[in-house]
Amino acid sequence: MVQQIINGLAQPQALNQAGLAPVRFVAQSELPAGVAYEQHIFDTQCVPTRDGLHDFFNGLCWMHFPLTKRRLNQLQAAQIAHSGIQPVRGPTRDALTVFDENAALLQAPDALWDALAAKDWQRLFVELRPLWSQAQLLLFGHALLEKLVAPRKAITAHVYRVRAASHLIADIDAWLAQDLTVDKLAGKPFAHLPVLGVPGWCGANEDPAFYADASVFRLPQTGAVAATEAAPECP
Repeated sequence: MVQQIINGLAQPQALNQAGLAPVRFVAQSELPAGVAYEQHIFDTQCVPTRDGLHDFFNGLCWMHFPLTKRRLNQLQAAQIAHSGIQPVRGPTRDALTVFDENAALLQAPDALWDALAAKDWQRLFVELRPLWSQAQLLLFGHALLEKLVAPRKAITAHVYRVRAASHLIADIDAWLAQDLTVDKLAGKPFAHLPVLGVPGWCGANEDPAFYADASVFRLPQTGAVAATEAAPECP
């Protein structure tokens, strides 16, 4: 598929030829003026697609998480039907958009999740480091995937906890499509995770000083954070 795009095949065509998504990808020009993107997908089962990595990764997410992507679209359409298109999104549409663009999915022991939710970075990444062998972190958001093409230490995901019994993507997809509700999303069920801090994701994080950078690994308290000595950066 990538080679087809490099060779000049239009991105929507290349995504469609994979035959793995429950929707059809079409040129961005097929989105009618004045129609919301999410509403158009709901009404037509067609996803307006621009050239470039952002929409390419969106296509891949439709292929790997078809039930969850469908559920997100259904919830977006329901919110539009209820409130219309407003200048400012409400909390539910905000959460839906954040999930779609920047979510990562974490299956982990309670101790890891509790440390993440508390932003206790020392405990999460240093003291509990061996527990990461029992965890699985999957990237979902297509904007997050795009940012990680050029990795930077500060790239942060909105992490959603997955409690599915299986680690298979298809099973997680089915579980997630059932778990996502308006009430749950309105409660902002995300934890913030600088993803290059995950053990094994960046060689520099083998040094505990990597986590001393308070501009990235921020403390939960409000107010100014004292400057720290320079910490190793991920190349």
